[in-house]
Amino acid sequence: MSEDMGVTTKRSEDFSKWYLDVVRKGNFIDQRSPIKGFDVIMPWGYAVWEIIQKSFDTLIKDYNVKNCYFPSLIPERLLKKEEKHLKGFRAETLMAAELASGEKLEERYALRPTSETIMYYMFNLWIRSYKDLPLKVNQWCNIVRWDTKMTKPFLRGREFLWQEGHTAHATKEDAEKLIKHVVHMYGEIYKSLAMTPLILVRPKSDTFAGADYSVVFDTLVQDGKVSQGPGTHLLGQNFSKPFDIQFLDKDNNKQYVWQTSWGMTTRQIGITICHHGDDKGAVLPPEVAPYQVVIVPILFKNKEEIVLNKAREVKEYLEQAGLRVHLDDRDYSAGFKFNEWELRGVPLRLEIGPKDIENNEVTAVSRMGDKKRIKITELAEVKKTLDGIQKSLAVHSEKFLLDNIRDVQNMNQLKDISKKGGFLRGNWCGSGECEDMIKTDSGGYEIRGTLYEKEEKPFAACLYCGKPAKHVVYVAKAY
Repeated sequence: MSEDMGVTTKRSEDFSKWYLDVVRKGNFIDQRSPIKGFDVIMPWGYAVWEIIQKSFDTLIKDYNVKNCYFPSLIPERLLKKEEKHLKGFRAETLMAAELASGEKLEERYALRPTSETIMYYMFNLWIRSYKDLPLKVNQWCNIVRWDTKMTKPFLRGREFLWQEGHTAHATKEDAEKLIKHVVHMYGEIYKSLAMTPLILVRPKSDTFAGADYSVVFDTLVQDGKVSQGPGTHLLGQNFSKPFDIQFLDKDNNKQYVWQTSWGMTTRQIGITICHHGDDKGAVLPPEVAPYQVVIVPILFKNKEEIVLNKAREVKEYLEQAGLRVHLDDRDYSAGFKFNEWELRGVPLRLEIGPKDIENNEVTAVSRMGDKKRIKITELAEVKKTLDGIQKSLAVHSEKFLLDNIRDVQNMNQLKDISKKGGFLRGNWCGSGECEDMIKTDSGGYEIRGTLYEKEEKPFAACLYCGKPAKHVVYVAKAY
């Protein structure tokens, strides 16, 4: 692979340029579409999304969540029904008011920034009795949010793919039970991605527009910043009242439903690359890699067919064992193929040449560079090797997070330690003014939240004002 085709920047030199090199040259995404922020997800990147999608779709269906689809155009009058929700999305919402011919539409329509309002218009029509509850639906779709800030592929796109789950319940307790299970399901996806996140309850200022509270997965990446992954939100009755979503309870009394919403996006692809990648490119955990194994035949004159036939036999055996395997028999040099598949993040490469066949073995090279020989009669070892790679990435991820959580007791410490990046664990009085000043004075480090389902006792005064603290919070700079 020529230098201009590979990664030309080290992470330590320019993390942003390194990331762009990987996603572009690794065929995850193509940014050359005619509209900024509306990128083309390439087959390799989309294949990662399909694996994540399939895994999560299985989890939600096991929990009796039904898939459906709602319109992508939302009447402005529906957005206006919940004031906080509209305020939270107004700046990013793309509106249509007329046809290309210049003819005015009957009303203005929003191109779906999220689907609460269009879904809950329908919930009002569907829900009549407690027997209709819980209502649990999900849709896989695209979202458009016209972010005016700098775009970045996967991490900050103006259009992205996601799933959004929406539920209605008879009681707050049932809704919170659902949230707990959704957090568990997202946790399973993070296991497949071999990543350890911080699961946080957002401060009120950063709670999803119209929600009582939000629980999010924040992932630390290698440049010391964090990126928000999946989020789940207790909407309470903030939407059921303006949309008049009521049901008759067992005593024949009218009650408003309690609701939740939750979503995960194609941002997960970018987070995974930023979290696990190295100077050679992406590093994909085996559970989400489109190809878990790539077989590269080492060809010599007059022995091509012998090597290729053996490579096909190995491929067939591994596929029958349930692995995703690709035989790269293209007319390129072996070195070119090695570099390309390393850039794309394939977990394991198997090399097969004449000498390997003579010795009845293959050479296995992990994405991290570990090399060993495996007897062709013992190919079950390949699955064990992949399991070891998955576990190794997960262990490294957990250590990386724990090593990059640092306690701070005042703003001077915060400013000093923040130079190292990562999460800063501090104390906060709960004041919105202090929250704003912490971000302003630290150059962008913001309160990301408190630990979900784990109460921590303050160990010092408020970071900013010095008054008694109410919360232990995690502070970081985010994408």
